[in-house]
Amino acid sequence: MSCSFDVKDYFFGELSPQDRRTVDLHLASCPKCQEELDALNLTRNALLMVRDEEPPSRIAFVSDKVFEPRWYQSLWNSGPKMAFASSAVLAAAILVHGFELNRVPAPAPIAQTQTQPAITEAEIATRVNAAVQKAVTESEVRQTAILRQVMAQQKVYNAQMAQVEDSYRTIRRSIGPSNWASNGRVGEGQ
Repeated sequence: MSCSFDVKDYFFGELSPQDRRTVDLHLASCPKCQEELDALNLTRNALLMVRDEEPPSRIAFVSDKVFEPRWYQSLWNSGPKMAFASSAVLAAAILVHGFELNRVPAPAPIAQTQTQPAITEAEIATRVNAAVQKAVTESEVRQTAILRQVMAQQKVYNAQMAQVEDSYRTIRRSIGPSNWASNGRVGEGQ
């Protein structure tokens, strides 16, 4: 059945009173038009539930400075200019570092009343050897203590494993070989 009127006109109140009565009678008998009217009512109710909000006081346009890149972004994206500047700064840093390494510091003035004893290479070697020997000895002591600890834990583990094996043999003997092997399950078939 094709309806000859628009339900939207009825919904918005754009019909004359006589046409409105005709549509009222039609809506009572036409489920398709009633469904369309219900959908329009649902949409209106949903729109009425939306909270009113104040529009923004200022709207940004594409030409605004808000969308322009920051100064550091334009430097970063400048391509060859940035590469040249970076390499120039790196070269300068390498040169300064090289000159600083080769610079000989001026000797500090030594007061005539204070004399510093000169340390010979033999004394330095003796001190280094003593420090190395001390470090090696301390390391050996720590490693020996750790090894003893591990060996003690291994003994405890071996003792526990022996107990488990004994318990396993005892359980297997008490169950019996025929029950042990039946379907791979212990205790079934009794």
